[in-house]
Amino acid sequence: MYAGLLAGLFWGLDTVILGVALASSSFVSTEQAIFLAPFISTFIHDLCSSLWMFLYMGVKRQYKDVLHALNTKSGRFIVLAALVGGPIGMTGYVLSIKYIGAAYTAIISALFPAVGVFLSYVFLKEKMSVLQMFGLAFSIAGVIFLGYAPGEAAVVNSWIGIIFALMCVFGWASEAVIIAHGLKDPTITDEQALHIRQTTSAIFYGIVLLPLLSGWKLTFDILTTNTSAIILFSALFGTTSYLFYYKAIHKIGASKAMALNITYCAWAIAFGYLLLGETLALKDIVAALVIISGSVIAGGDIKELLKSPSKKVEIR
Repeated sequence: MYAGLLAGLFWGLDTVILGVALASSSFVSTEQAIFLAPFISTFIHDLCSSLWMFLYMGVKRQYKDVLHALNTKSGRFIVLAALVGGPIGMTGYVLSIKYIGAAYTAIISALFPAVGVFLSYVFLKEKMSVLQMFGLAFSIAGVIFLGYAPGEAAVVNSWIGIIFALMCVFGWASEAVIIAHGLKDPTITDEQALHIRQTTSAIFYGIVLLPLLSGWKLTFDILTTNTSAIILFSALFGTTSYLFYYKAIHKIGASKAMALNITYCAWAIAFGYLLLGETLALKDIVAALVIISGSVIAGGDIKELLKSPSKKVEIR
């Protein structure tokens, strides 16, 4: 359970630092830069993350194990997870923001743990109690409350934006379920899976999406600025988040791991306040408390947590 919460915490920190990079002049100087910013930043982020994992696996002397995992059937499932979670899920997220705005996209994309629970039930036979389902619904309601902006101007091409947002939801939900399936292979660790995932995503962005969008020139320009150093720093926390997220998927299942990971919305609020001095409204505080409490209920085994400490209980 704690691995899932730490995944959300570090992803919230990664989100705040990456937001600083996206606000730099490199990404807002022209209309093309603004459009390409999410794609280029994701490519650089995942590339840096794969480099961090390369160093990490080198320290653990597991390069051969990663190559072996890549050549297995389960390893190919992890490659598939990388493609549906990164390029498909993230691309849907970015294009949804383009058509319906960040607020509505955040609200719809917050549904991915609920879809993930359904997919986990169908394909992995994972089950959640009624109380845990309530906790998940409570947490999602907190995210929707956080993203809701009354009086926001009407958006154009709303159906296109909704379709892209749903593409994001199914991409992110499917990633966790496919990863969980791949990690059933006892010869593959969650760390090896993450190394494969980040490298696959970076390669796909680099050889497919960026050339299609004519984004390599701007990418090279950004790589020579201080902005790339900020993204490298954020990717360190992002990699740490993914390590805990994949560990949570491995230990407690995809459903509960996704429910705990969604707390990144709340942690991002806290880190924005602590690191950037962003103003905290009462709405933000209430939403953060709702998200975290709901996720803890959804991701933890409440009966085990409430057992007498005299009994030997393993809390995952």
